[in-house]
Order: sequence, then structure tokens, then C-alpha cells
Amino acid sequence: MKSVKPRRLGSKVVALGLVTAASVAMLSACSSDNGGSSDGKVNLVVAPVLPGATEDALKTLATRVKEFEKKNPDIHVKAIEYQWTASTFAAELAGGTLPDVFNVPFTDSKTLANNGQLADITTPFKQTSTADKWNKTVLNVATGDNGKVYGIPWGPYAMALSYNRDIFKQAGLDPDKPPTTLDEIQADAKTISEKVPGVAGYMQMTKDSTGGWNLATATQALGGRLETTGSDGKVTVKTDNDQTKQALSWLQKMRWQDNSMGSNFLWDWSGINQGFASGKIAMYMSGSDVIGSLMQANGFDQSKYGVTTFPVDSSNSKAGILSGGNVDVVNVKDTPEQIAAAVKWIDFYRTQPQVNESDAVTLAKSNQAGKQAVNAPTLPLFDKATWQQYQTWIKPYANIPADNIKPFNDGIFSQTIVPEPPAHTQDLYAALDAVVQAVLTDKNADVDTLLKGVDTKVQALIDADAKK
Repeated sequence: MKSVKPRRLGSKVVALGLVTAASVAMLSACSSDNGGSSDGKVNLVVAPVLPGATEDALKTLATRVKEFEKKNPDIHVKAIEYQWTASTFAAELAGGTLPDVFNVPFTDSKTLANNGQLADITTPFKQTSTADKWNKTVLNVATGDNGKVYGIPWGPYAMALSYNRDIFKQAGLDPDKPPTTLDEIQADAKTISEKVPGVAGYMQMTKDSTGGWNLATATQALGGRLETTGSDGKVTVKTDNDQTKQALSWLQKMRWQDNSMGSNFLWDWSGINQGFASGKIAMYMSGSDVIGSLMQANGFDQSKYGVTTFPVDSSNSKAGILSGGNVDVVNVKDTPEQIAAAVKWIDFYRTQPQVNESDAVTLAKSNQAGKQAVNAPTLPLFDKATWQQYQTWIKPYANIPADNIKPFNDGIFSQTIVPEPPAHTQDLYAALDAVVQAVLTDKNADVDTLLKGVDTKVQALIDADAKK
């Protein structure tokens, strides 16, 4: 989800926090023209930080630029502050003002690739040391329908089910055997609400666009899609579908039949984290890396934390788990020399810290000293062997019990990753908030009418874009 700033910014801080400090000059956003220079070097303009980046982040970036140029003396890098937006991308591409390297969200990378708006980096990508190690479900978001690679992902997360192990024990449930289906979540939530008074067995977010985000997760886990893209590129909103209705019916049963969702039905991302950390909620859906925020912002005791994969319907071939993250991509107008240099930069800046022992240990030590999550479960970038090697490096500094996160780590490699809805994602999520709230506060909520209303409202926004 794009609007959940604490999680996304957390990923960026981690990526930038792997190095020491220096200074950097930020330039206006523009590509490096033809990529050549009088001294024979390849010029690159890269955009790894957002506008308004902290001084520490800029100093860290400058150090990384110097390290890269030392290792690659034939490449000159200029770093800028830049934020990609769908509304300005086409004009920037046409006007030649895009950087050579910039990042786009998981939501948009495949569409841009299929539209021919990103550089094909397949050849230089295959020359990187990690090319054959990638988690294919992650790399897929940067792969076009033609099988070619158009970007390098970083900072991925998967939606997951977080649960309080202590509350499970109080309810007579085994915290080492968390629920693996929606029916099991419902049954465990009912048991908890009956045996541990005052605790909501299960809850989902409902406001500030998070209700739609969670509903999108449940829909896709059941094999549905809130939006579809036709062969002509036209996006059609279809929240009025069987899987979304099934997800809402599931919530209705827990709320009105089982009474296992407590009495507060207005939760945003930070609010539900606090509710969980204070012991008012036993299970909830969120990003797999949320323990980092729970520890840092809510003072949650990580020994009580449990996390598992959110259930996916194994009988539906379209079912998958919603994920998010970023993809570093290259300007489609770049020369072959620039494209090759750009891949070297992305590999150096984003990828190598995940496979380099020295950088991994440095970050782990820093997080441990700052009482931040060292081994928070995330969506693995690479194959299981590479992930296991990384876990070995950080194990001496890990501060989350391995058994507590084992259900997620064991299950995530077998789940299919599905990106977020592609068009007007935040408007769609915001519109669906009201539907989720209605289901939880009105026993007779007319789901069909509510979903049709969302379809009409968001489709109008998408159609208006097409007329511009």
C-alpha cells in the first residue's frame, strides 16, 4: 500500500543506513543526455532518495557514490532527489527530464514495462552475481510479459497474519501452530474472544485507506482482483466480485455471529498496531515487517510476537498474496553503455548489501544497538539458500525469537506474489474503507449496492484520466 508511510519509509532508511556519512550535492532531475563525457566516462543521474531526505541520508548517499565510483572509475554518478509519480511520468519521459535510474512501486513496474516505457536491462542484469538467485515471485514484478527484465526490486514485503503468542496460550491454543485457513482464523478468533474476555480475536484495519488495503489482500488471497487490465491497457474496476463478497462475508460472520472482533471498528495502521501491542487484539493482518514498528514505536515485547503467512486459497490458481515494495528502473532513452552502468549502480546500491556479509553484519549491529528489529520477516529477494546465508550472518545479533517467525519464513517461499491494484489505488482503497466499516457496524449492510457504488466512483476517475 502506497500510503502506509511508516512501513515504506522504514525500508528506505534501512537501505540507506548501510553506510557511513559524507556530503552530497543534489541536482535537479534530468538524465545525463547522451551519457558520454569529455574524459570518456559514462555519466549517470541516479535518484535513490525522495525530496526532503534528511541530511544523514544525503551524507550516506554521498559516501556510497564515492565507493561506487572508486570501484567503477569509468562511470560518473550524479545523485538527485526525485519522486516518480504516474501523473507526471509521461511528460517527463517525453521531455527528457527523467533521471537515468529511478524507482517505481511494485504497483506500476510491470505495466510500464509492457508499455515500452522502461529500458530492457536483461543482458546486463544476467551478468550480475545474483541473477540466478532471485526469488522469482519477486523478480516477476519487474519482468515484462515478454520475459525480459526491466528493473531490480528492493524493499519488498508480503501481507501476513500477526498474532500474540501469549494470548494464544491464555486461550488454550498452540502458538507454534497458527491458523492456516480463513476458517481456522475464524475458529481461533472465536475461541480467544470466549476465553480471554476483552480481547478481539481478530481485527482488520478500516480507515485512512487501510480498510481497502486489507480487503484487497483478502480478495487476492481468494483468487479475485479489484481491478483488471484489458489487452488495450484499459483498467476496469470490479470490486463487485465473488471473492470480495466472500471476504466481506467472512468478516460479517466473525462480527455478527461469533462476536469475535471486539467493539472498536475504526482502526488505521498506527492505531491497530497500538491496539495489538497493548493486548487488545490477538490477530490482525499487516505487512510481514510490522514487528519493526511494533518494537520501535509501540514498545512491544518481541518475545510475545508471532507471524505466519496469510492464508491463500490453494484451490484457485489465481490466488496469491498481496505484496508491495519498490523497483529501480532505467530510463528507456538511455544508451546501451548507460543501461549497463545503471545496472551496475543498482546492483551495488540496492542488491549487494543483501548478499554481502560485511554490510549485513554492520546493519544488524546497528539495529541491535538501537533496539530495532534485526531479523524481521520480509519477502525474500533471493532463493532460499541465499536467504539462509543472510540469516546466518545476522543470527548473532537477531532479537526476535526464530521460532516465533518460523511459520512465515517456512511458508512465504511457496506463496504466489500478486501486486496491488494498478489504477487510482489509494482512491480505490479509500472508497472501500466505507464498505468495510459498514459491514462491521451495520448487520444489514447492503454489500452489493456498496460495491457497485465503489466501482462507479473509481471507474469515473480512471476514465477521466483517459480523456486528458
